[in-house]
Amino acid sequence: MIEKNEVIAFFDLCAPQWDAQLVRNDAVIDRILDNGGIQSGCHVLDVACGTGVLFPDYVKRDVASVTAVDISTQMAEIARRKSQGTQIQVLCGDVERISFDRRFDCCMVYNAFPHFPDPEGLIRVLAGTLKPGGRLSIAHGMSRDKINAHHKGAANKVSLGLMEAQELAKLFAPYFQVDVVISDERMYQVAGKCARQNENLSL
Repeated sequence: MIEKNEVIAFFDLCAPQWDAQLVRNDAVIDRILDNGGIQSGCHVLDVACGTGVLFPDYVKRDVASVTAVDISTQMAEIARRKSQGTQIQVLCGDVERISFDRRFDCCMVYNAFPHFPDPEGLIRVLAGTLKPGGRLSIAHGMSRDKINAHHKGAANKVSLGLMEAQELAKLFAPYFQVDVVISDERMYQVAGKCARQNENLSL
């Protein structure tokens, strides 16, 4: 069982070196954002935003707003500095406990999903943050095998491992119409749109 306090401590420690170790594949990121519905005028919830890896992409795509959340104080502080002068607001906290004052068009969980201790619970909560027809995307910019091999190292105690994409699609099914399931040597992504009004789900 992952303890959230251990996740916070791990990423607080990693934060200062995070950007220097970052490897980006712009073509993969563009495909992930396209599949996630990230486009001009949309309101985005960026879950576990880290140091703000996707911030330049949101700005480039001219989204209306981004509410970016990270549970790590140090990650959020770096992200906050990057967000200055943009349409991006950074919050430090547990996305599963925050009450948002709006519903979003798109929710993006990028390179973070294995670090949440209750995957099914997270998806249920995120469904409640979206407008009817809003899109949830859970994605990684590398293959499932590479993610799981990487997480067997220092991140072992703060990762559940990345489940099979079809298994994740089944967790989406009560709340979303899944229309993207990709797991190949370049990337991993499951995405879909809210199948109904989630008024019974708490924000």
